[in-house]
This record gives sequence, C-alpha cells and structure tokens, in this order.
Amino acid sequence: MFTGIVEELGTVASRDGSRLRINCTKVLEGATIGDSTAVNGCCLTIVGFDTAAGWWDADVSDETYNRTNLGALSAGDPVNLERPVRLEDRLGGHLVQGHVDAVGEIVQGVPDLQIRMPEALLRYVVEKGSITVDGISLTVVKPLDDGFTVAVIPHTSAVTTLGQKGPGSPVNLEVDVMAKYTERLIEAQLASLTRSEED
Repeated sequence: MFTGIVEELGTVASRDGSRLRINCTKVLEGATIGDSTAVNGCCLTIVGFDTAAGWWDADVSDETYNRTNLGALSAGDPVNLERPVRLEDRLGGHLVQGHVDAVGEIVQGVPDLQIRMPEALLRYVVEKGSITVDGISLTVVKPLDDGFTVAVIPHTSAVTTLGQKGPGSPVNLEVDVMAKYTERLIEAQLASLTRSEED
C-alpha cells in the first residue's frame, strides 16, 4: 500500500528483457530483497540491488509492460518512486495500491493538467476526489466527458515527472479503490433487492 506521495525522482538505468534497473538513492534506504516499490505508480518487487552503486532491479512481466507506461521506458527516463507506507507513517495522499487501472494521455501539461482516460473509468472520477497519475496522489478539479483536470503546484512539477511531460505523454492511472469497493457493494445490494422483489 502506498500514499501517492513521491519520495524520489529516479531514472531508468536499463531494460533487459523483463529486467528493469532503476537508479536512485533514497528508496534504497533499508531496502531488502522482496520489498515493494512503486515505479510511476506501478508496484514492483525488488529482486536485486546495490546501495553503494545506487540501483535496484525488478522483474517486470509482459502483462505489466503492456498495461502500464513502463513498456515505453528507456534508459535515462525519469520515474516517480515511492516505498510502501509503514503503519507509523502519516497518510499524506490517499490509499494507493500500486495496481494501475489504465494508461491515460496528457492533453495539456502542468500547471493546469488535463488527462484523457478510458471511458470505463470515468464513473470513478468526481470533483475533489482523489486519483493517482504516475504514482502521484492528485485531487480532481473537474471531471470531463473524456477525462479530468487537476491543478499541479510548482513543487509537484519540480519533484515528479509531471513537470517534464507534455501533450501526448502516457501516464499510469489508478482510480480510488474505495470507490470501486463501494460500487461493488452497492451492486450486490441492488441485485439482492431485485431478487427479493421478484420472489
């Protein structure tokens, strides 16, 4: 579980088949094999690292490459990094699973960021609701017919990849998991009520 508060802007060192190597420093503090780390909002597992040299490796499946923007990464590209939240940490953003729902597209860059997203996810976007863009917890300003807008402050632009991305750039999206659970519970309740009425 993550919070969507980016800890470090790392860079892609290399991609060799399924192996992805990330250069960084901060997220390596206290790292162990098997730890989870979010890369552009996608939860990956550390399978190797060298703290002194400043890198860690993850094995990325074809499924993950195909369903996220990680497949478009190449050496030198910046990536947003976050370690999982600890029970004693403040929850600065919102509950983020690191399970990317879809890849969206930037229509307009920061500070008035506009994102186009798949139609199937639009129902989870509400004004002042939370959404994760490339692992960054953001607040929706306005839902649109094909996406949403957010206001990005200069600090967020400077310490994440958003300040370096423009129109046409792909971004990983994760909608609020609480909205998905609520929808599922309501659907089940409505189905139960319908069956009762039919009996």
